[in-house]
Amino acid sequence: MFYITGDTHGEFSRVERFCENVNPTREDVLIILGDAGINYYGGRRDMNAKRRLAQLPLTLFSIHGNHERRPSTIPSYHTERWNDGEVYVEDEYPNLLFAVDGSFYTFEGVQTFVIGGAYSVDKYYRLANNWHWWPDEQPDEATRRRVEQQLNAHEWQTDIVLTHTCPFRYEPTEVFLSFIDQSKVDKSTEEWLDTIEHRLQYKQWYCGHYHTEKTIDRLTFMFESIRAFPTIGELNGEKT
Repeated sequence: MFYITGDTHGEFSRVERFCENVNPTREDVLIILGDAGINYYGGRRDMNAKRRLAQLPLTLFSIHGNHERRPSTIPSYHTERWNDGEVYVEDEYPNLLFAVDGSFYTFEGVQTFVIGGAYSVDKYYRLANNWHWWPDEQPDEATRRRVEQQLNAHEWQTDIVLTHTCPFRYEPTEVFLSFIDQSKVDKSTEEWLDTIEHRLQYKQWYCGHYHTEKTIDRLTFMFESIRAFPTIGELNGEKT
């Protein structure tokens, strides 16, 4: 089984409760839509979190968010094939996987495309307080080229899209923080995703980032809930 949830930010009690209630195995996968918080602090605190998660009877598959370091910049990670795509993984924690931006994966017959990253609206507050912030939080030009090349190779078609942030036209403005000046927020990733969404033929899109839960058209924002990933039959409108 495949499941999906929103940002965890290093707080995994909901994942542990899920394991207690569902009794999954390592063959079961929980997708985290970015900001998992697994590679945020560095050092012993991250190591302790990974050891805790490594004990769970579950595989975690995380998309890159904006509040975590990219696995590609951490020497202990390497890539390997998984569900028809490439993932980042550490040998010591084989059940903690990270998506490679611009990759297609197949989950029980459901073709799934992943694009991570976003802008931190609290960037300058973080810098002023010596909190972690990474300049490569958003997809760079090389990543954007890879994404578009992969979509070209698949004739701009997929079943599911997984991103951290959303296309610009779907921004949930009702949850914007009132003390953030939106005119100073870099929305280039959202604007680029707008161009992707306009061209792409897809059936469902999931994202996190905004700490809200709602569905607009075919796009679903997720945060604290955990739900089953749709099957190919459900995507095709078949009754279960």
